[in-house]
Amino acid sequence: MSGLLTPEIREKLHGHAEIRQVFKVSRLGNIGGCMVIDGHIQRGSKLRLIRNGTIITEDLTFESLKRLKDDVKEVKSGFECGIKLAGYDDIKVGDVLEAYIREEFERTL
Repeated sequence: MSGLLTPEIREKLHGHAEIRQVFKVSRLGNIGGCMVIDGHIQRGSKLRLIRNGTIITEDLTFESLKRLKDDVKEVKSGFECGIKLAGYDDIKVGDVLEAYIREEFERTL
């Protein structure tokens, strides 16, 4: 019977990054120069774009995550990084990127 229950989905928040500068590259699109405010930003995470306190879009993924010209898997709080979002270019200075991951848990009776 417990196998018929739909799994419970929980979001685990990793951290926030604020876009400090937007770099426009003609062949790539917009790249956000970001500062990680709290937590950490991890490559496998999903991203949520927040502008002026409202959620603009969710479920964004990384096309690239760079720290000092090197591709990295993770950037910790207090460090700067460059983020290119996959298939999304509408970013502005002051936007906040919220990194999270969704975990599925089996429900029991």
